[in-house]
Amino acid sequence: MKKVFNSRETMADDMIAGFIAAFPDQVAFGASPRVVRRRDLRTKGPDGKVALLIGNGSGHEPIAMGFVGEGLLDANVVGDVFAAPSADAILEGIEEVTGAAGAVLLISRHEGDVINGNGAALLAQDDGIDARPLLMYDDISSAPKGQEGDRRGAAGTIFIYKILGAAAEEGMALDDLVALGEAVRDATRTLGAALRPGTSPLTGDAMFDLPDDEVAIGMGVHGERGSGRRKMAPARDLVRYMVDALLEDRPIPDGAEAVALINGSGGTTMMELLTIYGETAGVLAERGVTLTSPMIGSYSTTQEMGGFSISLLLPTPQMLRFWRAPHGAPQFPVIQGGGG
Repeated sequence: MKKVFNSRETMADDMIAGFIAAFPDQVAFGASPRVVRRRDLRTKGPDGKVALLIGNGSGHEPIAMGFVGEGLLDANVVGDVFAAPSADAILEGIEEVTGAAGAVLLISRHEGDVINGNGAALLAQDDGIDARPLLMYDDISSAPKGQEGDRRGAAGTIFIYKILGAAAEEGMALDDLVALGEAVRDATRTLGAALRPGTSPLTGDAMFDLPDDEVAIGMGVHGERGSGRRKMAPARDLVRYMVDALLEDRPIPDGAEAVALINGSGGTTMMELLTIYGETAGVLAERGVTLTSPMIGSYSTTQEMGGFSISLLLPTPQMLRFWRAPHGAPQFPVIQGGGG
């Protein structure tokens, strides 16, 4: 697979430079060149809001760099390809954007992210900064029901980014933000399917092997093994299997309103993703569940991997209001009020 870059050593930095050049009214370099921050920070000063930030490896764009902006993240600390930034680098990001109101440090549950994120939060606390780590996980294929805290972070963590970002923008206090993030996490479930591998830009090798007539269920964002494989089938059959698994893990009551996030892995067309959304809505309608305010597109990607995930959120009215709130992040979509 051919890829366009200058060198393996500079690919993350070149990407960041291009992103900031493209959106100079919304984002800026931090003191560290690996910190991408909001240009109009509202976290400092006596009336500053709680800061919201994350450190994560590159290679999954637009998450999380593209989500920096008003009503979403105050900063993203960008690591190398598929590698978490160091604790010291994340600490630099915390220091860059955190004021007296404190900070929520989002951590997607992957080993390096957890170790370095928790380490950075401890370093910040030692320096007198009230930085609270919030662990995010949602992938039902990575640990059984009842062991949710052992699960990986997947595309459903995007619900936390947006809902906490809007709540922080509105002035919600630190303790309440952490509690809200935990509630969103507990109300979210995700299951993915991979159809073909992406290629590592570091090695040029395919990230996993998969026969042409099979689908890998629950493949992680770095090619981690999921819950098994199935033969290729029409979209309606594959989606029904996946939605049934999601509802078995966390039932949604008849008559409820839910939000679906259909995320492409990087090499999946919008034609496919819209078909998947339609089938998801149909399966849920059979169970008396109505969908609203969907997010459909490729937002948490694994290079050009073919595949998708379905994330379901059972929101409270407050969560839904924050999910729909306006924002100024360059690569996060406008969330509409409809669905079906």
